[in-house]
Amino acid sequence: MTPLRIVAIVLVVAGALALAYGGFSYTKETHQAKIGPIELSVKEKQDVNVPQWAGIGAIVIGAVLLVVGKK
Repeated sequence: MTPLRIVAIVLVVAGALALAYGGFSYTKETHQAKIGPIELSVKEKQDVNVPQWAGIGAIVIGAVLLVVGKK
């Protein structure tokens, strides 16, 4: 399998996941204060929305790369 086909498959899968889920979230930990041995930290949940056009674009580009890779 060529690297071009691998990239194309990854793009198609990522685009499909973007359309299915619409985004993802992650937890960000920030350190607010450090007083001696005591450390205060805050965990914030961040949401990232993936636009539909980005998912569709990734699928289209991946499909074009698959077709071009076969020639």
